[in-house]
This record gives sequence, C-alpha cells and structure tokens, in this order.
Amino acid sequence: MNKLLIGTAVITTTALLSVSAHAAVEANIGATSNYLWRGITQTDDAVAVQGGIDYSHDVGFYAGTWASNVDFGNETSYEIDFYAGVCRQRRDEFGYDISYLYYAYPDADDSVDFGEVTLAASWKWIEVSYAHVVNAGDDVTGDPTLDEKDMGYLQTTLTFPLSDTLSIAAHYGYSTGDVVSAWYGTDNYADYSLSLSKDTDFGTVSFMVSDTDLEEDDAKVLLGYSYSFDL
Repeated sequence: MNKLLIGTAVITTTALLSVSAHAAVEANIGATSNYLWRGITQTDDAVAVQGGIDYSHDVGFYAGTWASNVDFGNETSYEIDFYAGVCRQRRDEFGYDISYLYYAYPDADDSVDFGEVTLAASWKWIEVSYAHVVNAGDDVTGDPTLDEKDMGYLQTTLTFPLSDTLSIAAHYGYSTGDVVSAWYGTDNYADYSLSLSKDTDFGTVSFMVSDTDLEEDDAKVLLGYSYSFDL
C-alpha cells in the first residue's frame, strides 16, 4: 500500500527537512505518471495527483499533511497522511530526523490505516533511515495469524548535485516483516531507483527509473512535477 512522492526519490517518504529561520507554512501540489511507495505502484500504474501543507519552525519541529489518489483494485480511492517530527542540520553537515507518519485511507472498507516511526541521519550527500510500524488497523494484513505491526523499512539515498538546479539520486530500500509477507507473498524484498531532478522557476521536474527484486515485477519509468509555495 502507499507512499513515495517522486519529487524526492518523492524518494522518499522521509528526507530531512531544512529548518527555516522562523515559523513558516508551505503548500505543495504535483502530479506523477505513477505513484510508487517503496517501489510498488499505488495507482495500478496510473497517474496520481498529489498535494500537501507543511508547517516548520526554527526549533526544528515540523508537521504536515499530504494526500494522493490511489487504486488498490477495491473501493479505496485516496490516501491522506499526517506527520510530525523534529530535525536538525548541524554546521558540520550532519543532520538527523525523528518523525511519525500516519497513513489513512478514509474510504477503505476495512481497517487498514497504520502509523510508522522513522529515525533518519544524513551527512553531506548520504541519508540513511529506518522506519517501523507502531500502530495498525485490524485488517492491514488480512490474516489473523500475522502481526499487523511487523513491518520494517531500511533505506539509503545518495544525492549528488550536478549544478545549482540539477541533481541525481540513487536509492536502495529493504522491506521486511509479516505485513510484507501478506501483501507481496514474501517476507522481504528490495527496491532501488535512480532519479534526476531539475529545479525551475515553475517547480521541480523529475525523471525516475525504479525496480524491485519481486518476481513478476517490471521496472518502471516515472515522470513527475511538483510546485511549492508559501502560504
């Protein structure tokens, strides 16, 4: 089920947020040719329209919400996320981020919402993070013999600036646990991607190639666009 905005490789459901010199509220809108979450399509390989609102403060606290259409082959038609966390970026270019993210599916027939805690650290061009489910609905796995909260995700992303406005990112992620087994028929799998992002005066344009090591899962090519503005 669920999240990876293409704008951050939208890798990443968990990139470290920069801290502004004061409190700020920012909104974002965008579209992607395919909404991937940990390498898996959330829209049956169709287009997604996405957007959100973020609040950040100079003490390092941030919070926000984000939404996208989804298609799981049932009545569920959209996802809305709520998140909050604390991050810091030091002068030696080391940063950290501790956050909670809640995935909600308001029109789902079953109780499939869940929440994760993520710990992330970054230094210069590398970021490493680990996320684990801490609360989940009764129907997340659809199997009473499995643990609804048994899912972990370890990932690393390398981002290299090619110019002031152009960057390339390489991503690797590893998912494991009972929830993964229920969703994909294996207790672990890896996803990986390579993306190119270009900042313009009219927003960010992204190109990504993504794949997993799941059987019968083909590589995917994505095009994305996002635009952020102050409120």
